[in-house]
Amino acid sequence: MKLSPLLRGIGGLLVFVLAWEFLIQSGMIRFQYLPPPSAIAIAFSELIATPTMYAEMMHTIGAALGSWIIAAMIGIVLGAALGLSKSLRTYTMTSIEVLRPLPPVALIPVALLMFGFSLKTELFVIAIPAIWPILVGTMGGVLSTSTRLREVARSLKLHRSEILFKILIPAAAPSVLVGCRLSMSLSLVLAIVVEMIGNPEGLGYAVVREAQALNPNLMFAYIILIGLLGVLFNHFLVVASKILLPGEFRRPNSLMGR
Repeated sequence: MKLSPLLRGIGGLLVFVLAWEFLIQSGMIRFQYLPPPSAIAIAFSELIATPTMYAEMMHTIGAALGSWIIAAMIGIVLGAALGLSKSLRTYTMTSIEVLRPLPPVALIPVALLMFGFSLKTELFVIAIPAIWPILVGTMGGVLSTSTRLREVARSLKLHRSEILFKILIPAAAPSVLVGCRLSMSLSLVLAIVVEMIGNPEGLGYAVVREAQALNPNLMFAYIILIGLLGVLFNHFLVVASKILLPGEFRRPNSLMGR
């Protein structure tokens, strides 16, 4: 009987967890603050019964999703404009290539000076780096649109806005959604980082708080919760992509389903 990739993945994870439990319980690995999975599981079950955890989780989700929505709106608009206008690319691509590799953590002191310890700091630090995957994906998708489609649009005498919304954006949609998927993962990672070192709120701060309190069981429980949240984010965008582009997922080499 051939197992599905999901079951094989779960099996591999289960083997890893059992090996971790055995090595800790047998004393073969001894780290003072590395608990066995059984202790983490107990802490996790206690954590999900705590109302405070849900408030922290909602703060992180709000920061990540809010920043991602801002990044998506800016990235799609700018990416489409860059894809359509050669002169705009000529005058802006150098600036984009300079700003794009800027480490997001470097923006935290700037945001703290501007907004202090607040949600605005998180939105600022998260949204700017999250723009780039969407912008590049949208621009690449528009640029790679078949010249035949452009010729058809010109022969039909479509207005520039009609060409954009009826031909270029739909044709570039797979690239746009790949960029959005990468950006969403990045938004969650940056939300956790900013909460750890820039704004004492949410799940990121909870991990630091439990580490400083020398409570590794709860610290690992929060880390697992963050991992599950990342899986949920990715699943949400995959489902949305299947609804928006059902045909793309039927292609055997499609990047969207990976």
